[in-house]
This record gives sequence, structure tokens and C-alpha cells, in this order.
Amino acid sequence: MPTILKERPFQQVDVFSTKRMGGNPLAVVGGADDLNEVTMSTFANWTNLSETTFLLKPTVPDADYRVRIFTPSQELPFAGYPTLGSCHVWLAMGGEAKKPIIVQECGAGLIGIKKDGDVLSFLAPDLVKSGPVSADLLERVLDGLSLPSDKVVEANWVDNGPGWMALLLRSRGDVLNVRPNYQKISGLRIGLVAPCSGGASDADFEVRAFTAGGYEDPVTGSLNAGLAKWLISANIAPSSYVAAQGTVLGRSGRVHIHLESEDIWVGGNVVTCIDGKVLL
Repeated sequence: MPTILKERPFQQVDVFSTKRMGGNPLAVVGGADDLNEVTMSTFANWTNLSETTFLLKPTVPDADYRVRIFTPSQELPFAGYPTLGSCHVWLAMGGEAKKPIIVQECGAGLIGIKKDGDVLSFLAPDLVKSGPVSADLLERVLDGLSLPSDKVVEANWVDNGPGWMALLLRSRGDVLNVRPNYQKISGLRIGLVAPCSGGASDADFEVRAFTAGGYEDPVTGSLNAGLAKWLISANIAPSSYVAAQGTVLGRSGRVHIHLESEDIWVGGNVVTCIDGKVLL
């Protein structure tokens, strides 16, 4: 039998930016309850974006909606920027939350999301791995980044699932000047962070993210969530701050971090770039 195609709501949005084409792009398909995993995976591979998400009805009463998150090659249980982008689209498509905190159901469970004006924020997950990076691994990373050891203040694991390690550098310039050799750091997920004193006037820290897939991510929710857990607990960062990311790539990503009681919220703006229908 021939495949029966249906028109489905579709948006492509930019996450962690107030400017279109300034953040991290995400494709979102609504009304996806009857789509199978193969179709979702194939479409995500075709968009070739870092992530593509699909909105479905929740399966548990506490959730407002359900999302499935796909990279071009695999499904993810959770990711930061797709969570905010998917929530933005769900609201734009008429979604109404049962309570003040929006609840997203995904492979990692239930994720709380807050809306404060134009900023959406997700609750930072706990770290599954923390503490110093071993000397031999740090040596490999420094070689792969062509980074002198005296530029590094500290190196810590900030892994909340994807496997991020982070290097705190001395200056924003040190972060922006790094040119990675992806062959030498293959399989590693490395974040760089430094204070922005004398740099971007609207940000407190500059961040970069090098993925295990061999590319630089424009703006990264999971890394910034892990960094916030580390930097705030170590009194390196204040309880609320803004991180800039994507500068080297020509992006203007801004990630808003806020500590509330013992919870860290990771937020940003989301803007719609494409709004229409997709045949799937």
C-alpha cells in the first residue's frame, strides 16, 4: 500500500537567542502521535539539525505534553535546548498548562519548565559525574585544543548525562582563541568557560562546546546546566548570571542561569523562524 501522508503543524525555531538565526536551530513537528520511530528518525536525519523533536499527547496525568527528541542518528531521552524550543512551539500551537510549572514528558521522565515573560527555563538535572578531570585525560584535551596548561584555572566533570567535562580558562579571549583538532579529541564532549570581564557587556561568562561528533555546538542547554551546578557551588559564579555562547560561529546565544532555593533554572528566549505544515 502507498504511504498516506498527513499535513502536520511544523515550526523551525531558534533557541537561546532574541534574534532569528542567532541561536541554535530546532525543528518541531506537532500532532505526531501516529508517527512511528522510523519516520521520526528519517525526518530528523533529513533536517540534519542537531535535534528535531516531535510533540505527542502525554501518557501520564501530571504531564502537559510529551516530546521525542532525535538527532540525525539517534533518539535522546533529554536535551536542554530542544526542551525549551519544543515548549515554545507547544504553547504557540495552543497548549495550556495544568499548573504554573509546565511539565514535559520525555525519555528522561518529567521535566519542569517555567515561563517568565519571553524567557523559558528548565530545571537543571543533577550531575551524574563531577570532580576533577584526571591528569592524563587533561593532557590529551590540552593537546587537542592546542591550549597551554597555564591558561587553565581548573578542569572538572559537569556530566548530567551527555558526558560533558569543562575547563575554566582565565579569560574570554582564551576561550575564543581555541581552535580544536577534532581528531585528537574524538569521542569527548568538552566545554570551555571563562569570565567575561572586559568582554561581552551583556554576559558574565563566555562558553564554547565541542561535541563528540566533531563539531562546535552553537548554544548548549545541557552543558550550561552542568556548568551552573559547578560554578555556583564553587562560588565561581553568582546565583544568577548570563552566559554567552556561539560567538565564534557568528551566533549571539544567551543562556540565563538562576538559582532559586536549591534549584538551578536554565533559560533563554526562543524565536520562530519557520511556521507552516509538513507532509509526514
